[in-house]
Amino acid sequence: MPAACESVLEDIEDIVSAEDLKPHDRQFVRRNVFPKVRKRNSQKNIQTDDEPPSDSIIPGVQKIWIRTWGCSHNNSDGEYMAGQLAAYGYKITDNSAEADLWLLNSCTVKNPAEDHFRNSIKKAQEGKKKVVLAGCVPQAQPRQEYLKGLSIIGVQQIDRVVEVVEETIKGHSVRLLGQKKNNGKRLGGARLDLPKIRKNPLIEIISINTGCLNACTYCKTKHARGDLASYPIEELVDRAKQSFQEGVCEIWLTSEDTGAYGRDIGTDLPTLLWKLVEVIPEGAMLRLGMTNPPYILEHLEEMAKILNHPRVYAFLHIPVQSASDSVLMDMKREYCVADFKQVVDFLKEK
Repeated sequence: MPAACESVLEDIEDIVSAEDLKPHDRQFVRRNVFPKVRKRNSQKNIQTDDEPPSDSIIPGVQKIWIRTWGCSHNNSDGEYMAGQLAAYGYKITDNSAEADLWLLNSCTVKNPAEDHFRNSIKKAQEGKKKVVLAGCVPQAQPRQEYLKGLSIIGVQQIDRVVEVVEETIKGHSVRLLGQKKNNGKRLGGARLDLPKIRKNPLIEIISINTGCLNACTYCKTKHARGDLASYPIEELVDRAKQSFQEGVCEIWLTSEDTGAYGRDIGTDLPTLLWKLVEVIPEGAMLRLGMTNPPYILEHLEEMAKILNHPRVYAFLHIPVQSASDSVLMDMKREYCVADFKQVVDFLKEK
């Protein structure tokens, strides 16, 4: 079995300096974490009574292969979908060839990721596999020609993945792309207490909000994730506590823009971080994801204090985008070169 920390997510937020402890180094600091041993059947060719034929159309017994592209937010969504499918009875497999259905969780930020997604759909169809599409590509552009006739689950509908897979197994095409709302107000997305299968069992990725406040001219992710919708602080703290109880020793906070957290619900990022710091056990760490410069400027003093906390990585991902104010204006980035320099210089000094 490969080491848990060998799985690398293709995202800038995953950068770890040489001085940082790796999650598996801290695993042994944690107490009361007991690995579960799986018993293997020594007689490989014997089919047990509870394993129906591979061509069965009874939902809940098939093997599913899940592929995710993109950011840590997307990876968290993929882990939630895998957890729900496994809890229902589907078998999650690493072998795409033996799978009955492919769940392809897409990214729309970069063309290569979108190209891989399109090629995987074609490969699945050539292999006569059932296909369910998820992620930002089908959410933002559901009418693309190569998506016609295929089942799609939207980024805010991942808690209904079992229904979509079930109907797809039966041969139906299902599309769930609506937004979740409560009394007309857009919610942050699926519940945080859903079952999960983590790609790295020692790292919990928590999406603190979906969408963002910007309207950058070049961004397709905005069309998929929409406007800012933050999760309440108490729900995020409860999710962190649950994760630590399950043996996780590193929490990653992620979203399209972590710095904008809470502006839609009357709170802010430092308030959330101080609440989370209170529940981080000895030997565990917190890592903060990407924030745009405009939404961190007013919190620099508090952010410096938090990033100096012994259980928080002294790490912050702030996008440069351009060193030209005129280009930044054309991109509608809502900050200038001086703003970026102020954030970086202040935090490096502190």
